[in-house]
Amino acid sequence: MSKRVLVVDDEKLIVKGICFSLEQDDMEVDCAYDGEEALEKAKNNKYDLILLDIMLPKITGLEVCQQIREFSDVPVVMLTAKGDDMDKILGLEYGADDYITKPFNILEVKARIKAIMRRTSSKPDETKKSQVVEAGDLKLDCDGRRLYINDKEINLTAKEFDLLELLVLNPNKVYSRENLLNIVWGADYPGDVRTVDVHIRRLREKIESNPSEPKYVHTKWGVGYYYK
Repeated sequence: MSKRVLVVDDEKLIVKGICFSLEQDDMEVDCAYDGEEALEKAKNNKYDLILLDIMLPKITGLEVCQQIREFSDVPVVMLTAKGDDMDKILGLEYGADDYITKPFNILEVKARIKAIMRRTSSKPDETKKSQVVEAGDLKLDCDGRRLYINDKEINLTAKEFDLLELLVLNPNKVYSRENLLNIVWGADYPGDVRTVDVHIRRLREKIESNPSEPKYVHTKWGVGYYYK
């Protein structure tokens, strides 16, 4: 079955080039040119990945990403201009899974998209042996990729779920930030360990009643993170 991608950018030549290239790889591609159109399509269609520019008319890409995260964990890759570190960090804060800096090489874009899709599609098989993990008031449905705390569902992004799943399935094992980056994002991911810190912070804000005194995801200072 072909993969379906939503490409969002107000520069129509960029969209046309990306769409043409992805269609050559037998992907089904939808296009949007502003934030409102992107949100409408994301709500009404099922995508395997969304490629989303930060600078958009009507609603910014960051706001679009934040709103998408309220109803979907579809992988979102942000397009950021000029290698601005703040854009990248903000993109991750708002729930993005990855970012690509403009100007970009279309071959790099395709490679990153395929890498994310491979990781996403392979996840259910890796966790089949442990479909539901329950520990105290936390319940992790690995197949359904859902988290419940005190029987209340907590909405996580794809990467937040991947991080928590890895830690929960390996209790008390301390993972360095570098290990987490390689396992969850892949060895080909060009970002640095700040990506891990941002996601851990966002994860704690969602699952911990007091993020500064975590109950689930702990820090071993100078080493890394672990679950207990």
